[in-house]
Amino acid sequence: MKPRLLVIAGPTASGKSALALDLAETLNGEIICVDSLTVYRGFEIGSAKPTPEQRQRVPHHLLDICEPTDPFTASDFRGAAASAIQEITGRGKRPILAGGTGLYLRSLLRGLNKAPGEDPVLRELLQTRMEREGGEALLAELATVDPDTAQRLHPNNRNRIIRALEVFQTTGITLSQFQAEHGFSDSPYNSLQFCLDLPRPELYQRIDDRVDAMLTAGLVAEVQGLLQSGVPSDCKPLQAIGYKEVVAHLQGEHDQTEMTRLIKRNTRHFAKRQLTWFRAEPEMQWVAYPENSATIHSAAATFFA
Repeated sequence: MKPRLLVIAGPTASGKSALALDLAETLNGEIICVDSLTVYRGFEIGSAKPTPEQRQRVPHHLLDICEPTDPFTASDFRGAAASAIQEITGRGKRPILAGGTGLYLRSLLRGLNKAPGEDPVLRELLQTRMEREGGEALLAELATVDPDTAQRLHPNNRNRIIRALEVFQTTGITLSQFQAEHGFSDSPYNSLQFCLDLPRPELYQRIDDRVDAMLTAGLVAEVQGLLQSGVPSDCKPLQAIGYKEVVAHLQGEHDQTEMTRLIKRNTRHFAKRQLTWFRAEPEMQWVAYPENSATIHSAAATFFA
């Protein structure tokens, strides 16, 4: 029989972690974090990483598994998550995946498309052009060859713009075509998937409150410490929302008021992109949260029975 997985997805600040913690305690479960930032050591406050107290209540997996300069991809996540699932189920526990990195979740449950690997020379050229010309220029170029992919991307999503251009320039085939023609294999898991759905004003207020709490907790000092320890400012996790704005502030580009405004604005934009991603997932069930959290608890108990 396929292992059973419970998935709690949703946009940032929607309450995924708290709900997953409650479910894990109720269902004899352990949590696998589906997050592209919490895998890195030293990134605590800005990633909203589970606290030591929360980890003591329920085991959490795939936290602090690599250094800030280590590459970590969706494929890496898939392998690490599969090992964690085997370990959890082997102890008679129930795996609960919680997080907002949709690509990681898709890679685990549905596989990855068979687009070619990176071309180091071409990628370096595209990265140089990105720095010189900016995201809007390269996104406009992408729109001329792969409009389907371009319309899903924001000019700030530099890595994905570069990747889409790289795939086309390497093969002459668009990334959207690779994705459309890739037949996802049958999932090795039996999953029950929920996405938390909050009214937009409430979600945005939660985001603003979280940003304020992160800054009060010492986010700026955390970033200062990372930079002073030798973590390069252009490494992948320091380009994440919340961290990149603080880096810019420390480099004199913004005062603290503008930094705070930018973090809140960029986080809201990111949450909208997360919602768009999860709407495209065929097995995702949307649940009004928190008012219908009991529905998730009931369905999960039945699923694991």
